Amino acid sequence: MSNKDLTKEELYQGVKQIIETESNHIHLCQQKLYTLFSVAFNYLLFESERNPGHYIIRVEDNYLLEKLTRNSKDLSSRKFLQKLNLPRRLKYGNSMFHLDFFSFTTWANTNELPKQKVKGALVVKNANRQVMQDIPEDEEVQAVLASMPKDYYLKSLQDFVPNIISIAFQEEFEGMEKIKFPFIKDESHLKPLRGVQISGDINFDDLED
Repeated sequence: MSNKDLTKEELYQGVKQIIETESNHIHLCQQKLYTLFSVAFNYLLFESERNPGHYIIRVEDNYLLEKLTRNSKDLSSRKFLQKLNLPRRLKYGNSMFHLDFFSFTTWANTNELPKQKVKGALVVKNANRQVMQDIPEDEEVQAVLASMPKDYYLKSLQDFVPNIISIAFQEEFEGMEKIKFPFIKDESHLKPLRGVQISGDINFDDLED
């Protein structure tokens, strides 16, 4: 465990707050990217155990994925991302996790998932202003892309994913509820949610490529 990792109590607090949020589409808007990712990812693992199905992790680009793999604030997140990187899908318990980027060319597999079996998604944006990658040079295609909302990487999931967490600083997303974790600002702590078991209880022998 790194000295800078979140404590198990902080992970409990963050996961509990997400669980208790009434909205199913949540925007984590604070600056602590790696902390936010660890909390959101542990929530997604917990959710995948009680509601099995397909879960999508959509990261802005491979550069951000590498940073998250190195710097996320808990060992479980770092190990999971290492295993998920290739071949971009990983079985955990009775659920399957899928990785793609803000790039049309990486959406082929996730677009083919049975929509009714997709249970959740985690979308992580860095500070880049041009978010869509690999934009074709064809003028007609570019015109279509220009007519789309700038957050199409998120909107395209909102059409069919019932439970979405977006991590993005200084962004506004329509239809998403912003929440902030008090422990990031050293404010009062939330009580842990009874029955939630995360991080230290994750068995990586259950992961299948």
